[in-house]
Amino acid sequence: MSPVRRCSRTACGRPAVATLTYVYADSTAVLGPLATYAEPHCYDLCAEHSERLTAPRGWEVVRLLDGSAPARPSGDDLEALANAVREAARPQERAAGAGGGGARSADPREVARRGHLRVLRSPDN
Repeated sequence: MSPVRRCSRTACGRPAVATLTYVYADSTAVLGPLATYAEPHCYDLCAEHSERLTAPRGWEVVRLLDGSAPARPSGDDLEALANAVREAARPQERAAGAGGGGARSADPREVARRGHLRVLRSPDN
């Protein structure tokens, strides 16, 4: 038997990433992170089948987030990355416009620079 649990859907051999449990008393389908142990009344689903999951009419689907999984990038993440790239490009533009020596004189604590990273003097020195 393989140590990797597989999707419970017929003819799907992909690895399982989520566990589906039905709570019949509440007419609820609960989809959460992959359970530690395979349970007889739970269904392990792959990523594709867990995303496409639908419940019968009148039932509610509750999707529990996996705290250990990496968060999907948001618009803010993309904007922060774009701003970091723009900031990394600025010192070179300033140095070219100021004749080369102007970038270091902007901050007296700056000792060295490599790309967008700066080495600063300790405040104790």
